[in-house]
Amino acid sequence: MKTVDARGLACPAPVLQTKDAIEKENAASLTIIVDNEAARENVSRFLGSKNYAVSVTEKDGDFYITGQGDPDVTDEKSLPDTGDDETEKIMVMVTSDCVGHGDDELGSKLMISFIKTLKEMGPSLWRLVLVNGGVKLAIEASEMLPDLQALDASGIKILVCGTCLTHFDLMDKKQVGETTNMLDIVTALQLADKVVNF
Repeated sequence: MKTVDARGLACPAPVLQTKDAIEKENAASLTIIVDNEAARENVSRFLGSKNYAVSVTEKDGDFYITGQGDPDVTDEKSLPDTGDDETEKIMVMVTSDCVGHGDDELGSKLMISFIKTLKEMGPSLWRLVLVNGGVKLAIEASEMLPDLQALDASGIKILVCGTCLTHFDLMDKKQVGETTNMLDIVTALQLADKVVNF
């Protein structure tokens, strides 16, 4: 069994080391050791996307993520979700919990309106990515949480930066979306037809 010790590494290094172990060594079973919740979620999800059966154990504050599978087997689950080829794929990246500068109260009201109106993009809205202060929209105290949950329920994939959640100490308060890493975000940027930064 291949073991990858990714403790002390920031996003997306644990996922990249896992990807490297799979691609270079064709590892059918591997254990990745990480020391934070964001890395645990990201590595587990990555292994799952590569058709590994994933189990996690915690010991002394470290997470031991074990993947068992056949890296040569590919099915639809392991392929990137590129959406409907007929529909333009728009990725919206939100980097703050308010719009603009000068008055945060006004900026918060504008962000509420923006999130409520996103559904009007229809099927073109492909990904909603929350980074930096934007992750605060996805936590339990957020006024925008019900609207984000409705978007999530409608099939819009919401990606929430794990490094950002950890930085703001909000990992356990996230209520919607997938905890993600920079590799996922860069991949989404490559696959999107258009990216809107907000």
